[in-house]
Amino acid sequence: MKFQDNTFIVTGGASGLGEATVRELHGAGARVVIADLNAERGEALASELNENGSGERAAFQRTDVTREDDAQAAVDLAVSHFGGLQGLINCAGIGDPAKVLGRQGPQPLATFSRVVQINLIGTFNMIRLATAAMAEGEPQADGERGVIVNTASVAAYDGQIGQAGYAASKGGIVSMTLPVARELARHGIRVMTIAPGLFMTPLMETLPEEVQQSLAESIPFPHRLGRPDEFARLACQIVDNAMMNGETIRLDGALRMAPR
Repeated sequence: MKFQDNTFIVTGGASGLGEATVRELHGAGARVVIADLNAERGEALASELNENGSGERAAFQRTDVTREDDAQAAVDLAVSHFGGLQGLINCAGIGDPAKVLGRQGPQPLATFSRVVQINLIGTFNMIRLATAAMAEGEPQADGERGVIVNTASVAAYDGQIGQAGYAASKGGIVSMTLPVARELARHGIRVMTIAPGLFMTPLMETLPEEVQQSLAESIPFPHRLGRPDEFARLACQIVDNAMMNGETIRLDGALRMAPR
């Protein structure tokens, strides 16, 4: 799918992997709806892109991906403001590590439920509403009407101690990629997932330098943390290549996570 004159929603688009993806899409000529809970950062990013770009091609919508009305508002903004919706990049998510049985007893069920609700159910919520709008669009090259790129994690395969909820949520995203791609094929909508390893995100930046260095040393090659723009470039390569469908791509420098 081409970028020019097509519109993409990026959830979690105000920071980290999402922000990098917003910038990459916008730089390629796409129109972008930044869907995020952080209104200050999201509005600032949209203003920056509109000031520096050609025309108004960025808009912000405050979005809690777990809420149907919020997700629908992001989709509606894409359609009303930009005339349609052709892509969705799901980057919104949380970690919230906790042991199943810790020093204070069993993990609160609400902790597990919150991670799954945001990461997995939030991703599905955006998919189901975005595809309804995509399916109404005119087919482009190869009959394509839309493309979805989800964000899982290497924890889906190599979940560490304390990551039961996170690994389950990301594993769910991996598992639903193929069946959703198969279902949406008749509408000309592709579905892919990226499973990143250790990346320099705002959460990672809060860790002490020595911790960041230790994590980087666990990556076989390149011997460093991933950069958000590397995730963004892969997301855009998926958008651009119509044969990429129904698969999860690990983006991790050959990292395999240890138990802890």
